[in-house]
Parts: sequence; C-alpha cells; structure tokens
Amino acid sequence: MSNSHLFLKSGFPRAPLQNGLGRYVCQLQRLTLKFCKNNGSSRGMRDFIENHLVDFAKENPGIVVYVKPRRHRTPVLVGEYLNGDREWLSCRNSTQAEITKWIELLKTQNGSSSSLRLRKMWHTDVPSIQGPWTPFLLRSPDAHSQTYPSTEASQPFDVPQTATEKLIELFKQQKLEAGADGVDVLEQKRAE
Repeated sequence: MSNSHLFLKSGFPRAPLQNGLGRYVCQLQRLTLKFCKNNGSSRGMRDFIENHLVDFAKENPGIVVYVKPRRHRTPVLVGEYLNGDREWLSCRNSTQAEITKWIELLKTQNGSSSSLRLRKMWHTDVPSIQGPWTPFLLRSPDAHSQTYPSTEASQPFDVPQTATEKLIELFKQQKLEAGADGVDVLEQKRAE
C-alpha cells in the first residue's frame, strides 16, 4: 500500500460559505490558457481557443479568461479560485474535447479540494454533545433481546386495518355476543 496520501493536505468536506443554499456562486475566478503558437503539443489548445473560447466566455461572464502565448512551452491551464487556491494542469498533446472537459472540471470545483485527504466523511461546525443519532437510539429494550429473523419485529407499526380484517373482527364479536346470549337463553330454559 502506498503512503502517498500522507503528503496530501487534510481537512473536512465543506461547501465554501454555504454556497448553493441561496444563490450559487461559481468559485472559479480566473482561467489562464498558456500555449505555444506553433508547437505541435499545443494543437488542441489552439483549436479550443479558435473555436470555443468566445462561446465559453459568453456563457460564463463571472470567469475572467486570459490567453497567454509562450514560445516553445507546453500548454497549461491555470485556474484561480475565490479562496486563493490555484490549480495547474498540463495539457500536453490533449485534444480540444479533453481541454473542454478539463475546463468544465475546473469550473465546477472549489479549489484544491480534489487533492484533499478527508479526515472524516462528514463535518459540522456545531457538534452535538449528545452524540450522533443511530437507528437503535430510541428502540425499546425488548428489541435487544429478540432473536432475528422475527415475524413480530418485521411487522410495520402503522398499517391500517383492512376491510376483510374488520369484517372478521365484527363477525367474531357477533358470534361471542350471540354465544353469550345463547348461553343465557339456555340457562333460562333450564331454570324453567
């Protein structure tokens, strides 16, 4: 097993400033496209700039896009976020479609959260002193001593009585009442 995860920054999953509870704010602030004008490894980046960059800028007015030509260097995407993080991606020999996917990924992230080692899968700013809720928290003590599978425990609590069950219950009540009345009538006849 590799120990490379020990060198990652650790933290908790969080949404920046409760983003999405009200209005969603894209966390990507600035996108810089660095490329070479005549190097073959920058062909996908040049195709993206020529065909899709204007449409991307119109669709995302909150993202500032910089285009920076550099001689004899590999193409690079640099994303800068509102929290100050910078993501740097090498796009050497990438196609136009791959660069579009990388830009969409940068747009939907909130910084270097992908390279964050999570301490726990959940986090709260105000922890409870009572402890976390579990499904067994408010169960009766009798449920702990039952052996499973149990037909009694597997019945739902709030199932309404069906019409057939109501009729059977009424029939049994009438039969009991008639039986009690029948016994009274027999006792009266014997007494006579």
